[in-house]
Amino acid sequence: MNPCPCGYLGSLTRSCRCTPDQVSRYQGKLSGPLLDRIDLHIEVPSLSASELLQAPPGEPTQTIAARSLAARERALARQGCTNAQLQGQAIDAQARLEDGASVLLQKAADKLGWSGRSTHRSLKVARTIADLAGSDTIAAAHVAEAVQYRRVLKTH
Repeated sequence: MNPCPCGYLGSLTRSCRCTPDQVSRYQGKLSGPLLDRIDLHIEVPSLSASELLQAPPGEPTQTIAARSLAARERALARQGCTNAQLQGQAIDAQARLEDGASVLLQKAADKLGWSGRSTHRSLKVARTIADLAGSDTIAAAHVAEAVQYRRVLKTH
Protein backbone atom coordinates (compact mmCIF):
# COMPACT_ATOMS: atom_id res chain seq x y z
CA MET A 1 0.00 0.00 0.00
CA ASN A 2 1.06 3.59 -0.38
CA PRO A 3 2.28 5.34 2.79
CA CYS A 4 -0.37 8.07 2.39
CA PRO A 5 -3.33 9.00 0.16
CA CYS A 6 -1.19 10.85 -2.42
CA GLY A 7 1.51 8.16 -2.35
CA TYR A 8 4.50 10.46 -1.89
CA LEU A 9 5.15 10.42 1.87
CA GLY A 10 8.92 9.91 2.25
CA SER A 11 9.55 10.27 -1.48
CA LEU A 12 12.79 11.89 -2.61
CA THR A 13 11.33 12.85 -6.00
CA ARG A 14 8.01 14.50 -5.04
CA SER A 15 6.54 16.25 -2.03
CA CYS A 16 3.71 14.74 -0.03
CA ARG A 17 0.67 17.01 0.06
CA CYS A 18 -1.19 15.10 2.80
CA THR A 19 -1.81 16.44 6.28
CA PRO A 20 -0.74 14.38 9.30
CA ASP A 21 -4.44 13.73 10.01
CA GLN A 22 -5.00 12.40 6.47
CA VAL A 23 -1.96 10.12 6.78
CA SER A 24 -3.14 8.84 10.15
CA ARG A 25 -6.68 8.12 8.89
CA TYR A 26 -5.30 6.44 5.74
CA GLN A 27 -2.89 4.20 7.63
CA GLY A 28 -5.52 3.51 10.28
CA LYS A 29 -7.66 1.69 7.71
CA LEU A 30 -5.46 -1.35 8.24
CA SER A 31 -6.05 -2.87 11.64
CA GLY A 32 -3.24 -4.23 13.80
CA PRO A 33 -4.57 -7.81 13.60
CA LEU A 34 -4.63 -7.59 9.79
CA LEU A 35 -1.07 -6.22 9.69
CA ASP A 36 -0.02 -9.05 12.05
CA ARG A 37 -1.01 -11.51 9.34
CA ILE A 38 1.25 -9.97 6.69
CA ASP A 39 4.71 -11.54 6.94
CA LEU A 40 6.78 -9.16 4.83
CA HIS A 41 6.45 -5.39 5.05
CA ILE A 42 8.86 -3.96 2.51
CA GLU A 43 9.30 -0.34 1.56
CA VAL A 44 9.93 0.04 -2.16
CA PRO A 45 11.10 3.58 -2.94
CA SER A 46 10.41 5.09 -6.33
CA LEU A 47 13.25 5.32 -8.83
CA SER A 48 13.95 8.04 -11.34
CA ALA A 49 13.90 7.04 -15.00
CA SER A 50 17.70 7.25 -15.20
CA GLU A 51 18.15 5.02 -12.12
CA LEU A 52 15.77 2.49 -13.59
CA LEU A 53 17.35 2.46 -17.04
CA GLN A 54 20.96 2.44 -15.82
CA ALA A 55 20.53 -0.26 -13.18
CA PRO A 56 22.88 -3.23 -13.53
CA PRO A 57 21.26 -6.56 -14.41
CA GLY A 58 19.95 -8.48 -11.44
CA GLU A 59 20.45 -12.08 -10.47
CA PRO A 60 18.96 -14.51 -13.02
CA THR A 61 15.52 -15.91 -12.19
CA GLN A 62 16.78 -19.48 -12.57
CA THR A 63 19.41 -18.93 -9.87
CA ILE A 64 16.87 -17.48 -7.46
CA ALA A 65 14.38 -20.28 -8.23
CA ALA A 66 17.01 -22.95 -7.57
CA ARG A 67 17.97 -21.37 -4.22
CA SER A 68 14.29 -21.07 -3.23
CA LEU A 69 13.58 -24.68 -4.15
CA ALA A 70 16.58 -25.88 -2.14
CA ALA A 71 15.35 -23.93 0.92
CA ARG A 72 11.85 -25.34 0.53
CA GLU A 73 13.20 -28.88 0.23
CA ARG A 74 15.33 -28.31 3.33
CA ALA A 75 12.22 -27.31 5.31
CA LEU A 76 10.17 -30.24 3.98
CA ALA A 77 12.92 -32.72 4.86
CA ARG A 78 13.29 -31.27 8.36
CA GLN A 79 9.66 -30.90 9.39
CA GLY A 80 7.39 -32.33 6.68
CA CYS A 81 5.89 -28.95 5.76
CA THR A 82 6.97 -25.47 4.72
CA ASN A 83 7.97 -22.92 7.34
CA ALA A 84 4.81 -20.91 6.61
CA GLN A 85 2.68 -23.94 7.55
CA LEU A 86 4.27 -24.37 10.99
CA GLN A 87 1.82 -23.78 13.85
CA GLY A 88 2.09 -23.38 17.62
CA GLN A 89 4.75 -25.44 19.35
CA ALA A 90 6.07 -26.74 16.02
CA ILE A 91 7.38 -23.23 15.30
CA ASP A 92 9.47 -23.26 18.48
CA ALA A 93 10.59 -26.86 17.95
CA GLN A 94 11.85 -26.20 14.41
CA ALA A 95 13.31 -22.73 15.00
CA ARG A 96 16.65 -23.86 16.46
CA LEU A 97 17.65 -20.36 17.53
CA GLU A 98 21.24 -19.65 18.49
CA ASP A 99 21.54 -17.85 21.85
CA GLY A 100 22.27 -14.45 20.31
CA ALA A 101 19.37 -14.85 17.89
CA SER A 102 16.97 -15.62 20.71
CA VAL A 103 18.06 -12.54 22.65
CA LEU A 104 17.76 -10.33 19.57
CA LEU A 105 14.26 -11.62 18.73
CA GLN A 106 13.09 -11.05 22.30
CA LYS A 107 14.49 -7.51 22.37
CA ALA A 108 12.91 -6.67 19.00
CA ALA A 109 9.53 -8.05 20.04
CA ASP A 110 9.62 -6.08 23.31
CA LYS A 111 10.85 -2.84 21.77
CA LEU A 112 8.47 -2.94 18.81
CA GLY A 113 5.50 -4.11 20.89
CA TRP A 114 4.85 -7.19 18.79
CA SER A 115 2.01 -9.55 19.52
CA GLY A 116 2.68 -13.27 19.89
CA ARG A 117 1.47 -13.69 16.31
CA SER A 118 3.96 -11.10 15.00
CA THR A 119 6.79 -12.72 16.92
CA HIS A 120 5.98 -16.18 15.58
CA ARG A 121 5.61 -14.88 12.03
CA SER A 122 9.02 -13.20 12.26
CA LEU A 123 10.47 -16.41 13.63
CA LYS A 124 9.13 -18.35 10.62
CA VAL A 125 10.60 -15.74 8.27
CA ALA A 126 13.96 -16.03 10.09
CA ARG A 127 13.78 -19.84 9.71
CA THR A 128 13.25 -19.36 5.96
CA ILE A 129 16.17 -16.93 5.73
CA ALA A 130 18.36 -19.48 7.52
CA ASP A 131 17.17 -22.18 5.09
CA LEU A 132 18.04 -19.93 2.13
CA ALA A 133 21.52 -19.55 3.65
CA GLY A 134 21.81 -23.33 4.12
CA SER A 135 22.00 -23.02 7.91
CA ASP A 136 20.64 -25.61 10.35
CA THR A 137 20.26 -22.97 13.05
CA ILE A 138 18.89 -19.44 13.07
CA ALA A 139 21.67 -16.94 13.71
CA ALA A 140 21.31 -13.35 14.91
CA ALA A 141 21.86 -12.13 11.33
CA HIS A 142 18.84 -14.16 10.16
CA VAL A 143 16.67 -12.67 12.92
CA ALA A 144 17.94 -9.15 12.16
CA GLU A 145 16.93 -9.54 8.52
CA ALA A 146 13.50 -10.91 9.47
CA VAL A 147 12.95 -7.99 11.88
CA GLN A 148 13.61 -5.56 9.03
CA TYR A 149 10.70 -7.09 7.11
CA ARG A 150 8.20 -6.11 9.83
CA ARG A 151 8.61 -2.37 9.49
CA VAL A 152 6.02 0.01 10.82
CA LEU A 153 4.41 2.59 8.58
CA LYS A 154 5.91 6.06 8.41
CA THR A 155 4.05 9.03 9.76
CA HIS A 156 4.50 12.73 9.09
